[in-house]
Parts: sequence; structure tokens; C-alpha cells
Amino acid sequence: MSMEETARDFFEACETGGGWQACKAFCTEGASFACQADALAETTTLEGYAEWMKGLLGPIPDGRYELTAFAADEDRHTVVASAEFHGIQTGAGGPGAPTGRTVASDYAYVMRFDGARIAHMTKIWNDAQALRQLGWA
Repeated sequence: MSMEETARDFFEACETGGGWQACKAFCTEGASFACQADALAETTTLEGYAEWMKGLLGPIPDGRYELTAFAADEDRHTVVASAEFHGIQTGAGGPGAPTGRTVASDYAYVMRFDGARIAHMTKIWNDAQALRQLGWA
């Protein structure tokens, strides 16, 4: 499987709420995670992030992504994906009762590979804007 195929399969598994069980086959053991967003400040592993995404689909059960770009940089062992996350908070599990508000939030994954698997991922995301859209901030 190519680096690009692995990244695409990981992206799909993560963004559809598969959690770590669905994502771990695409990652190195102990794969790290970084994001300069308060909502993910304590999340430092891809396992933790995959579980966070799974949990996000509780309050936003119709959560879905629209892929806007996907590119592999073989020289740098990196794949970049950008997308928009869309959904309505109708489920329980947010910071309060369901708000019925929608979110449309741009984000990007920068996935760095070690061999055939993802060793580190950085998410670029404006969490403050997304949380305001949902009425959570």
C-alpha cells in the first residue's frame, strides 16, 4: 500500500468515527499528535485523537467531512489532507443540552510517515470558531 493510500484510509477511518480500533493499523506504535487548539491541548497521541473524533460524533451524529485537497510529498514522507467538517449538534454529549446549531469548519491533517505508517500527525484547525458556531463557547 502506498503512503497516499495509507493516509487516505486513515483519514476515512478517523473522520467517520472508527476510533483507534479502526485507525491503529495505519500508524506506528505510539504515533504522536499535535494541534494548536485549546480543545485538543491535552491530546498528544494519534490514539487519543482518534478516540476524540469518535466521541465528537456523539453530540454531532451527522458529522461528516468534505475533502477539499489531498497531496503526497514523497521527498518529505508527508501527506496533507484538507477538508471541511459539517454537522448539527442534535445528540447528547456536548458541554450542555443539544443546541441544534450547525458547524462548518475547515481543517487540515499533516501526516508524517516512518516507513509505511503514520508516525506523527499535526491537525491545523481553528477550534474557537467551530465551538462558537455550535454554541459551545
